[in-house]
Amino acid sequence: MSTQVWHDRAVDRLREQLAALPEGAPIRLAKPTSNLFRFREPPTGQALDVSAFGDVLYVDPLTRTADVGGMTTYERLVDATLPYGLMPLVVPQLKTITLGGAVAGLGIESSSFRNGMPHESVQEMEILTGAGDVVLARPDNEHRDLFHGFPNSYGTLGYTLRLRIELEPVQPTVALRHVRFADTAACAVAIERICAERSYEGRTVDFIDGTVFSGDELYLTLGAFAGGASGLSDYTGRDIYYKSIRERATDRLSTRDYLWRWDTDWFWCSKALGAQHPVIRRLWPKRYLRSDVYRKLVALDRRHRLSDRIGRLRNDPAREAVIQDVEIPVDRLAEFMDFFHADIGISPVWLCPVRLRTDTTWPLYPMDPATLYVNVGFWATVALDPDEPDGTHNRLIERKVAELGGHKSLYSTSYFGEDEFWALYNGTRYRTLKDAYDPRGRLPDLYDKCVRNR
Repeated sequence: MSTQVWHDRAVDRLREQLAALPEGAPIRLAKPTSNLFRFREPPTGQALDVSAFGDVLYVDPLTRTADVGGMTTYERLVDATLPYGLMPLVVPQLKTITLGGAVAGLGIESSSFRNGMPHESVQEMEILTGAGDVVLARPDNEHRDLFHGFPNSYGTLGYTLRLRIELEPVQPTVALRHVRFADTAACAVAIERICAERSYEGRTVDFIDGTVFSGDELYLTLGAFAGGASGLSDYTGRDIYYKSIRERATDRLSTRDYLWRWDTDWFWCSKALGAQHPVIRRLWPKRYLRSDVYRKLVALDRRHRLSDRIGRLRNDPAREAVIQDVEIPVDRLAEFMDFFHADIGISPVWLCPVRLRTDTTWPLYPMDPATLYVNVGFWATVALDPDEPDGTHNRLIERKVAELGGHKSLYSTSYFGEDEFWALYNGTRYRTLKDAYDPRGRLPDLYDKCVRNR
């Protein structure tokens, strides 16, 4: 049976599942993993089994494209493309992020300064809409408004069943340079120059991201494809990637290990779970050093409020989860980081430059194609003063990002008022799409999902 016939039969079975739902029942998916940080009680009622849409249908090395199920993880996608010497144009940092999730919820990585975001390499999407239809959305057909409005819709307009994406050629390894800067202003100037020239000190730059350990210790990590397979570092076991950034000026990884360099320790967040303690590290099975395991542990902690209970027993101050990724125009980066160091105080912080790949605009996340942004990622908790309510620091960040002309990703907790939210995320266009593709409201509303957490 061809993969296309197999896929078409899976679509038919999904339609049968949908038809069997009670009239007006909400549509939701049975998904084994999530990379969102909006924790809530599991919804009740029947969920659609979409496990049949978690595979790569085929890779075409001649056209450098792949047809991929919407629930396919990037780990599985990369494993399917690397044998052809190809990779997706942007591979988000965590293995269990799905292609459909990265397109509906945005994604970013160190190739984003030249390749934009994952949705920009999509050629077509097969989407199950809230109306119960399966439509093919392309940038040039009758569903082009849905194609362009799908990014940042977070499953509130529909779910991708199949996507056709562009791929790019790779080499076996990635050579790294970790370049230190003493202040954010100098780092921002370097980011702008490197992204414009795609080189640094006469050598090509294929990847760029940064790590901020303090206001006067910042590193840009510059990667370039390379040949050979000797002298490679391994950060999938005892050694920890982010620590190496301060310890060595150059490094080399296999291309696969480079793509997943952040997953083993969830950037640096595994430290809070004890996974970086030398004794625990030796005992922790290597196959469980990965982001989805850590997230399940965090979800368990949230569900049973274990950390909160321990904190109360120790009379520790209440803490607010500050888990966000924001895009700041590069010329305002120093201003944002000065605020961040003074008022928030989380470290390390991740930096990742991003510019839209083309002049095409995406209405629900309206970035300026002419502007180079820097994604700033921070994931920790901050102590609250006795008179500060939960959300104090997140609200400060939201106001500063808006003031600087930036954007905030919606994968985590948000505190926007409804009018402000729709002004930032194009409520007029969203409502038109919602009325067209989910007229009975069987999928959640974007504001309800991302702010009210419903």
